[in-house]
Order: sequence, then structure tokens, then C-alpha cells
Amino acid sequence: MRAALWLMSLFAVAVASALLASNNVGTVSIFWTPYRVDVSLNLVLFGLVVILLTMHWAQRALTALFELPRQAKRWRLQQKERAAHAALLDGMAQFMEGRFLRARKSAELVLVREKSLMASGEVIEHAGALRSVAHILAAESAHALQDKAARQFHLDAALQEPMSVQSGLRQSLIEGAMMRAARWSLDDRDAAESLLWLDRLPQGVSRRTLAMRLRLKAARLAGQPSQALDTAMLLIKHRAFTSEAAESMVRSLVFELIAKTHELGQMQRLWTRLSESQRQSSDLAMQAAQHWLQLKGDPLVARTWLKPIWSKLQQNTQQLTKAQQLKLVQTLDMSFTGQDSPEEREWLVSIEITQKANPRDALLQFLAGRLCQKRQLWGKAQVLLAQAAPALEDAQLRRQAWRAVAELAEQREDLPAALQALKNAAMA
Repeated sequence: MRAALWLMSLFAVAVASALLASNNVGTVSIFWTPYRVDVSLNLVLFGLVVILLTMHWAQRALTALFELPRQAKRWRLQQKERAAHAALLDGMAQFMEGRFLRARKSAELVLVREKSLMASGEVIEHAGALRSVAHILAAESAHALQDKAARQFHLDAALQEPMSVQSGLRQSLIEGAMMRAARWSLDDRDAAESLLWLDRLPQGVSRRTLAMRLRLKAARLAGQPSQALDTAMLLIKHRAFTSEAAESMVRSLVFELIAKTHELGQMQRLWTRLSESQRQSSDLAMQAAQHWLQLKGDPLVARTWLKPIWSKLQQNTQQLTKAQQLKLVQTLDMSFTGQDSPEEREWLVSIEITQKANPRDALLQFLAGRLCQKRQLWGKAQVLLAQAAPALEDAQLRRQAWRAVAELAEQREDLPAALQALKNAAMA
């Protein structure tokens, strides 16, 4: 389109010139004593145009001539800059290929070429960023080669270099170098150093998924399950894990945190930190209730935590595994005190209903018998425990059942039955 317009303009100028020149009969007289020269106006105009064009092209030729040294200098700068960039790209390619020694040499070559540019007085705008990236690449390669001294040297240089670049890019390079340093410390199994680097990050950066993943690993390595649990909760909100992985991680962290909790107040705060779905988890609820009872906490609180798990068992015993059923029965047995309270009477009724619905379930028979024993319902307790003891699969629970049968026999002053029950307990 542009060529067509230029062609039309050229034709228009040619037509206008032909019309003007064909009808122009004017002359120009030049007096140069003692001479007089008469020249047609068309020739004068043509000469002026030729002179103007000649002067214009001469000026451009002189300008180009004087620009040659500057262009040569610019070309040399571009060549050196391209060589530095090519070395950086080569280093990245070598690093991705696993050739860490070559990658570090290429990164150091970038620094050498950029230094030669500065020495010659030719400074590129992004020199600081280029040096910083080269230092980080060299430090990453040194980390892969287990050269901690070189890694620390290049890391310190990378943290100092960006001061000469733009503020936004400078902040990004500093934050990136700090996160790389946190990951390197984590690879060295130095959790304290890794957490120190992460704590130095700005608040907005520390809440990024990558930073939180590093904090989670460092907190777990440092044996800080509380901080690891908080970080895991944030990552779950950001959907950084699948539901199965998140559930497994939270369960393991809560188990670890429960084991390190030695006060009832801490245990209560831990329970309130959990979400409703996590409180419904059978393993978490039973572990928390069991530890609560071991800390001499209120049994009513433990039974409250176990109520949803018991409801699952009432609906269908298949919802819990055999190990979960065993742990639930043991924890409930620990929580019952035998007091004549409305809450324990409700539990007794609920357990009896569930046991009658599953008459061959030895665990439910044992639980019902133990609660009857604690509430001094001797006859019913004797029948249930005697039926449950031989059928229990767990040796510890079987011994406990036989000892309970022996205690009931002693109360009836039936010494032969008591001795037989104690013998069965010893054999269990």
C-alpha cells in the first residue's frame, strides 16, 4: 500500500512539473560586468533542485563518515554483550543438562566478560542484573558440586550486585537469592539456617507457595510441628496439595504435635485449631482423646471428641478398621469413671444397643462389660466379659478382660473361677 501511494505521488509530481515547465517562458538574467547571461527559469529551478539534493547527500555522507567510530564502538559493545548473554545461556543449558562444573565456568565467564566491558568504559544498563543472575547460577552449580565456600561467595555477591539495577528488579533478585539460599540450607539439613533465611523475606513473599513449601519442610526438619501445621494449613487453603496428601500430612503433623504436648491448655488449643473435617477424622480424634486422658484431662471432653467416631461405628462397623475399633474401645474404656452421671448413663444405653445389634462383636462385649463393671452391675459385667475374653484378638485386651473376670469372681468369693481367670490372663 505504501509503495502504491509513493508511486502515485511520483506521477503527480511528474505531471505537475511537465505542465509547469511547458508553459513557463520566463528567463533569468545574470549580470556579471561586462557580461550578461540569460538563462531560462526552468533551468534555474532544475539547477537549484540539483544543488539542494547534492548538498543533502553530501551532508549525510559526512555525517555517516564521522559516525563510523561511534558505530564501531557500539558494534564492539553489542558483540561483547551478546557474548556475555551467550555464555549465560550456555551456562543455563549446561546446568539443566547436569554438567555443573561447566555451568559454573560459563557463569564465571559471564562475570569476566562483563568486567571487561566495565574496564573499557562501556557499561550496559542491566549490568547489575546480569551479574546477579550469573552469581546465582554459579552458586547453584557450586551447591550441586558440594562446594559450600564457592556457593557462599557467589551468594554474597548476588545479594550485593542488584543494588545498581532498578528497584523492582532489584527486589525480585534479592528475594530470589534468599529463597535459593533457604533451599540450599534445607538440602544441607540445616533447618535453623533455612528458617532464618525465610524469616528475612518480606511478608508478602513469605506467603508465596514456594516459600511456604520451604518453610513446611524446614519446620518439620527442625522438629517444630506447630509451625509446620500452621504452614500446612495455609498451603491447603492455597490448594497446594491434593486432598489425600493434605489429609495424610495434617494427620502426621497433628500426631507429632500431640506427642510433644504436655499441658491440657496446649491440647485444647490444638484441638480448636483443627477444622471440622479434621476433627471428624477417626485417627486424629482417638489419638487426641487418648493423649488428653493421659494428661489427666476431663474424661467428658475426651468422650465429646470421640462421639462422632462412635456414631460412625454405630451406623456401620465396617466404617472403621479393626485397629481403629480396638483403639476406640480402649480409649472409651479409659474415659469411663463409673460415676452415676446422666452422660455416662446415656453412653451405657448407647453401648448396649450397639452391642445387641452386633452380638458377636467381642470388642463391643468387652466395652459394655467394662462399663457395667465400673457402674457396679456385677452380673451383667460377668456375663459380657466372660463371653468377650476368649474371642478377643488383641492379647493386651484379652489379658485385661480375664483380669476383670477374676476381679468379679473374687467379689463373689469364687476363688477357683478367679484363679482360672488369672491363669487365662497369664496365658494370654
